[in-house]
Amino acid sequence: MTIHGVSAIVLAGGRSRRFGSDKLTAEIDGRQLLELAIEQVAAVSDEVIVVLAPGDERVLPSSTVTVRGVADPELHGGPLVGLLAGLEVADQPLVILVGGDMPRLSPIVMGAMIRALVASEAGSDAVILASRGERLPLPAVLRTGAATDVARRLVGDGERRLRSLFERLPTRALDEREWRPLDPAEATLQDVDRPGDLPEDGAST
Repeated sequence: MTIHGVSAIVLAGGRSRRFGSDKLTAEIDGRQLLELAIEQVAAVSDEVIVVLAPGDERVLPSSTVTVRGVADPELHGGPLVGLLAGLEVADQPLVILVGGDMPRLSPIVMGAMIRALVASEAGSDAVILASRGERLPLPAVLRTGAATDVARRLVGDGERRLRSLFERLPTRALDEREWRPLDPAEATLQDVDRPGDLPEDGAST
């Protein structure tokens, strides 16, 4: 199902404050959160870039595509800084952006987002999802060049919020009617912030 011309960026440099330990090593059905996120984005990309905190030397899981790590230039500098680090090394013209704590991403939904951005031609530089009236910053699909330029300016101005990128980039939000039939349980939106967000039978670290 790989969609060619797409790099995946997985943000994995957060501090896991609310979780209380490195949440990316927490497991669901014996598999770590980061491994699950990488597996899902690998299904729709040519390469996976994992943005890690400075000094993080964890062994990244293997996949069907190239997986490589890049160091976040700032320790816990925020998701926009991490995104920029990934964008600056991405090889492909489009990027799918996700969090490393999103274990249930749907390749079908991500594929629909990618196709929506391609179909928009020059009309949009980003596609995100809307749910219950809210525009969600993750997952997102971006045009690499446009997103890099805007993210670089925002970071240079001291901005660290990921949402600020979508305030500047021409962005299309897929309505629930467009994507929820592909993922009725909204598993794509699931992230893990606290131990209680893990399924009871998979809450091990």
